This record gives sequence, C-alpha cells and structure tokens, in this order.
Amino acid sequence: MTAILYKTDDLRMEDLPIPQPGPGQVQLEMQEVGICGSDVHYWTHGAIGDFVVRKPMILGHEAAAVVSKLGEGVTTLKVGDRVAIEPGVPCRLCNYCKMGRYNLCLDMKFCATPPYDGNLARYYVHDADFCFKLPDHVSFEEGALLEPLSVGIHATNRAGVGLGSTVLVCGAGPIGLVNIITAKAKGASIVCVTDLDESRLKMAKLMGADHTFKITSRDTIKTAEQIEETMGCKPDITIECSGAAPSLQTAIYATKSGGVVVMVGLGAEKVELPVVNAGVREVDIRGIFRYVNCYPTALAMVASGVANVKPLVTHRFKLEESIKAFEAAKRGEGIKIMISCKRG
Repeated sequence: MTAILYKTDDLRMEDLPIPQPGPGQVQLEMQEVGICGSDVHYWTHGAIGDFVVRKPMILGHEAAAVVSKLGEGVTTLKVGDRVAIEPGVPCRLCNYCKMGRYNLCLDMKFCATPPYDGNLARYYVHDADFCFKLPDHVSFEEGALLEPLSVGIHATNRAGVGLGSTVLVCGAGPIGLVNIITAKAKGASIVCVTDLDESRLKMAKLMGADHTFKITSRDTIKTAEQIEETMGCKPDITIECSGAAPSLQTAIYATKSGGVVVMVGLGAEKVELPVVNAGVREVDIRGIFRYVNCYPTALAMVASGVANVKPLVTHRFKLEESIKAFEAAKRGEGIKIMISCKRG
C-alpha cells in the first residue's frame, strides 16, 4: 500500500512491488511518516517553485523505519535496526558536498521532491549512510520528527543562536515550534513567538516560548514596536517561519541593529522589503535550505531529553487512511499528523 500523487488533487492508494536495495542501500519496512506542508502543497498545487510533479510520485519524507534487508557492502546497519531516515541523498562528489554543505548539492535526491519518490509506503529503499540508528527509548514517531527538528537546528545554526540570545520566532506552525525548542536548547534567554492564531500561540507557550504575541495589525512598523514592548528589547535574532510578506517586513523592523533575520518560511517568489532599513542598521538577512549535518544533533537532543517533540503529534492515521489524513492536513487540523505504515 503506497500513497501516490498523480497530479493536483489526485492522490491514490495503490499496491506496488516491494523495492530491492542496491549497493550501499537498505530496504526499510516503514513505521511512521509525518505529513509536511510541502506534501500537502504538492497535492493541492502540483508544484513548489521549480519542482513540478510531472509524473506519479510517492509522497512522504518525515520518516522512521526498521531495516528489513541489506544491500551489497552495507556494514553499518543490520536487519532489525530501528532508524530515522534523513531524506536527502547528495552526490558526495561536488564542491558543496566536499565543503560539508551538501544541502546545496545540485544533484540532491530528496524524498518526495519531483522527480524522486517519497516513503509513505510499506517498504522503501534508501542509502544506508543517511539512516540513523534510534536508541531503544526513542520512539518511531520521535524518529520521524527528527526531520522538522533538523530544520530548526539548521535555522538556529545559521542565525547564530547561543547562550543569552534574544529570539523572535514569526509563525507558530510546526517549524516555528521546533525553532522554539532548538533556540531554548541552545541557551536563548528570551524567545517570543508571533502568530494570527490563538491556539497555536498556546502550543508555542507549551513548547517553551517566554512570550507570545498575536498579530492583529497589518502596520508592520507598529507591530514591530509592540513586539519590542512585549519582549522588553529588540531581539538579537528573528527567525521568520510563516513566509508571509508582512511578517518578513515585521521581522526586519523588529530585529535590533547588527542583528540577524533568517528566512525559513517560503511564500511568494517576490516580496517588498524594507532593505534600506536593514542595510543602514546592518541587519543581516539569511536564508536556509532544508538542513545539513543536523540529524546527529537532532537525535542527540531527543535521546537526551533536551528536546521534547512528542507534543507536536496531534493526529494519527493508518497508511490505508492516508487520503483522510491529507484532507485533515489541508484543513489545517492540529500540529503534526503522523501516519503509521505498520500492518494491522
């Protein structure tokens, strides 16, 4: 049983042959797969930027599994190992890979990003060196959540969050929430979170936010002033997770001179920004693309108890109910929807 996207609004559940591992790969019996906003976007729009669904594609990339078969040459894993799957496999040969920035590899094969299949299926094949062994006390759901948590780690790394940092997180969706977790774990003294939705702000508080701020005005300068009032200071760092143009404008106005704004959320391709304000105040604007060298850190954070990601999972479905799960995600229900691929 596999969740295959044929085209916009055409998601089907079908049986496919069990894939066999090649050299350096492992066959995985899938256990848990989380639904990401990008999965839903491919389903509802058929494309994200230059990535266009041109042929049927299996969805899913936030995942954990059990190793069920070894390909030739695999020595780091054995059958029965419980693993989290880092979904992107780079070429390992280009300059980006050799410099350790493999997330920028132009030949990246990333699960459920056209033209590559994802892993919302009973079985999946993946490169062994991008599978990370889970300790016995770390659940499969937590293993699947290492993927969004890695986004938070990469964003806070790019931002330079450290002991005593004051941090503003714009947007309290799943990615905003993992940025709260990672910012607090790295020693941020104050984390403030903004959103339009009161229930999401309540969840942000539960995940460790010191302050929450409900956006009520489209006046971005005024909003920035109100955020400063709420925090008691201008933040050193703002991590923008919504992708909304007004939020990005607010992020720049709100951040202290000499501070950093990191763009995590993706919205319109072109937006109007107060670049003179950023320029004369030396506010650095940085982007992120997925994550790089973050899975070991994410796993260590969860295994040690520093990061509690369990409250993020609010809805659970079986693989056979994937279409129902995607409909719930489309309606914006809950925080993270998890699909169990186990039989029975």
